[in-house]
Amino acid sequence: MGQVFDKLEGKEWRERQIKKITDQVFDKVKNQARTDNLSFEDLYIAVLLVYNDINKYIPGPHFDPPSKDRVREVLQSCDINLDGEIDCGEFYGFIRQMTADTFTYVSQKLIVTLVVAPTVAVATKRATEGVPGVGKVVKRLPNSVYASLVTIAAIWFQKMGQESVAL
Repeated sequence: MGQVFDKLEGKEWRERQIKKITDQVFDKVKNQARTDNLSFEDLYIAVLLVYNDINKYIPGPHFDPPSKDRVREVLQSCDINLDGEIDCGEFYGFIRQMTADTFTYVSQKLIVTLVVAPTVAVATKRATEGVPGVGKVVKRLPNSVYASLVTIAAIWFQKMGQESVAL
């Protein structure tokens, strides 16, 4: 439950997640390349690793990594010292720019699922109580249990939608 509250913190949670992922990936790629800065090839490998971690640890659908052309564009805008390579300080800004759309999408889905679904459930509970067969059960359920069930159903439908798109 604590993880859910962390995710609801918003920007702070997002920044911590990005920083954690970027530090790990930069160190890993830097050690393999045996250099302090990342060239374009090393940088693209790092982007692939970051998107792999995003898909593993951040809730939501699978996110495809950006194209090499997009990486080149962002590299030019984030390369502050204009040496054609990215150092550790520049890497964090680079990844923030590369993943901005991804985290916006995840945040919006999380808000809809965890805030809107329970609110709608509680607001429509009285209407559901009039449905034959189901109404008696709904009437006996406390609002919190009913809202939780509707939220779980909303998450399930989102997941089923993501799986059908993937097929």
